[in-house]
Amino acid sequence: MPINKLALVRYKVIDSCLQNRYRKWTLEDLVTACSDALYEYEGIKKGISKRTVQLDLQNMRSEKLGYNAPIIVTDKKYYSYEDKKYSITNIPLSGSDLNTLSEVVQILRQFKGFGYFQELTGMVSKLEDKIYKQQNKGKSFIHFETNNLLKGLEYIDPLHKAIINKTPLEITYQSFRARQAGEIVFHPYLLKEYRNRWFLFGAKSQAKRNGFITIALDRIISVKESTKAEFIENDIFDADTFFDDAIGVTKSPNQPTLEVVLNICTEMAPYVITKPLHPSQKILKRDKDGMIFSINVIWNFELEREILGFGEHVKVLSPRLLVKQIKKRTQKMLEHYTPTPQSPPPDASGS
Repeated sequence: MPINKLALVRYKVIDSCLQNRYRKWTLEDLVTACSDALYEYEGIKKGISKRTVQLDLQNMRSEKLGYNAPIIVTDKKYYSYEDKKYSITNIPLSGSDLNTLSEVVQILRQFKGFGYFQELTGMVSKLEDKIYKQQNKGKSFIHFETNNLLKGLEYIDPLHKAIINKTPLEITYQSFRARQAGEIVFHPYLLKEYRNRWFLFGAKSQAKRNGFITIALDRIISVKESTKAEFIENDIFDADTFFDDAIGVTKSPNQPTLEVVLNICTEMAPYVITKPLHPSQKILKRDKDGMIFSINVIWNFELEREILGFGEHVKVLSPRLLVKQIKKRTQKMLEHYTPTPQSPPPDASGS
């Protein structure tokens, strides 16, 4: 039985409500929750009827959708799941589903080597793992990098929609340096992930220098659409190419690119060859003592951290100012491990 988009939204909302056992849910509460969700995600203002939610509950209980949800009613008015661990999102794939997915994966695998389909690689691997886990009682032999404690991921979807719809936002935000949170009117242009953290780039209405600003999603406290300003179009940077000359996410518009030349020892050279620091990487010289290579990037915090991550195995050859900066930072690191001279004990004789 096919499920239309609006019904799927309602099923997910009802499922989320019934999993929340810290509150008792009446039919009216479920109607309100579904109406709010349809307005938020689809812009539907007219709401829905009790009859619609009653049919949704009936469908979720039945085998029509494969849910067989254990929905019970207590005190003749409160809805909940009899099984505390139940969720419609936990339903295992059927044999037919697994066969269909297996066929889809085989088709997708044919495109993994083509440039336009590079992004399919991770998706195909995840699908393969999902199928294998279903067929092998949950066992998995591929682990993807995740951080379950990471904050701010719930904002990715609304921020992405705001970028697409060119919607200004009111964001309550507290940076690591700020003593308290503040509200900014923000015009979002780009979302970017780096090392399992997400960042939002755009223009801040109150800021100088064209208003360009970067926001870490894990420091956002709340987001809502703004009625205080018209959306400011992005004439600051090209979202498609802005980070082509950068390692990481710290960058300002019109920041100059530098040729950074590095010398890496023989033992570590293969790691840099097989996983280049940057797409601009060029090997300038290789011999028994190591490898000299260059990258053309902007100078930022992430570049310094990448270099320092190699420890004693790498040496910066140019530019000169970067050599001095890395030397300064390594000297500060050394101070952490250098014992401080102990003051001599006072003379017990008192003389």
